[in-house]
Amino acid sequence: MKLTTPMPPEEADFEALKAGLTAFNESFTGIVFREKVSAFVKNDSNEIFAGILGEINWDWMHIQGLWVDTSVRKMGWGLKLLSEMEGYALSKGIKNVRLETTTFQALDFYIKAGYSIFGELANMPNGHTSYFLQKQLNV
Repeated sequence: MKLTTPMPPEEADFEALKAGLTAFNESFTGIVFREKVSAFVKNDSNEIFAGILGEINWDWMHIQGLWVDTSVRKMGWGLKLLSEMEGYALSKGIKNVRLETTTFQALDFYIKAGYSIFGELANMPNGHTSYFLQKQLNV
């Protein structure tokens, strides 16, 4: 046995690590439904002007990112994307959503959309605070 030094992983090594971790976790939880999902706002030329990325795991939807181009901000696209993802989660029987945002991103937006802060991390990134939010969806 040997310990390697920290470095970017080879894809096969990374997949072996994920497979081992998944097998360990599922020995406690049973097989977990996982699905990556996204939605986009596109123009007639198929250019992306906004989008949301999420992943269902352990009966939660994790919103991994929501972006709206400055040219279409304040038009309601962010809320439409978020609502679309929440509706999709409900269609899969998922009633809880979590996400992260920072002081320079969209904390007020998420709070207005019904999310509540359950944690924060100072200086993540340096000079800013990261907020962890959740929402229980109505059935």
